[in-house]
Amino acid sequence: MAGVPAAGAPRAVPASDAAALTALPELGSPAVLLLRSVDRVPVALLLARFGLELTLVAHGGQIPGSYWGDSEAGLKDEGLYARLDTPLHSILHEVGHYICMSPERRAGLDTDAGGDDLEEAAVCYLQVLLAAELAALGRARMLADMDSWGYSFRLGSTRAWFEGDAADARGWLERHGVIDANGSLTGGLRA
Repeated sequence: MAGVPAAGAPRAVPASDAAALTALPELGSPAVLLLRSVDRVPVALLLARFGLELTLVAHGGQIPGSYWGDSEAGLKDEGLYARLDTPLHSILHEVGHYICMSPERRAGLDTDAGGDDLEEAAVCYLQVLLAAELAALGRARMLADMDSWGYSFRLGSTRAWFEGDAADARGWLERHGVIDANGSLTGGLRA
């Protein structure tokens, strides 16, 4: 993923904006839900369902495998790396990449998940579905957090895209066995 992110891809957030979004508790609430704000056990269990291990990085430490840097989640081998100030949307986006990538790309995974624009849209769709698996997050909060962070879609909001313009992403997930014909997660990785 080099250059300008595809529609639906997270954009690089300037460091000053990222700092505001991931503010320390004494400085106010963040605009998006962070890992520190939820019970990490359900998050780790969700990742484990797909063969990923959640590894916490010390406060201020560099996150291994992070494509965007700063507090964004990282992927390396079968590990998803995050700090307590990592946004949940970032964690689930990277989980989505892991689920959607081909077995060959998964075998050599280190930072760059690769894939084309349609796969990126499928990852965004999938992260919304995965959010519904976490009681502390849910679909509505994921849609709002994606908007707050700066995901960009043709129809404006993430909700408008998800509900009215994501048939191609949903079809991709179904063709690759990630969701079934009813739009439910199959629990498997890309076939």
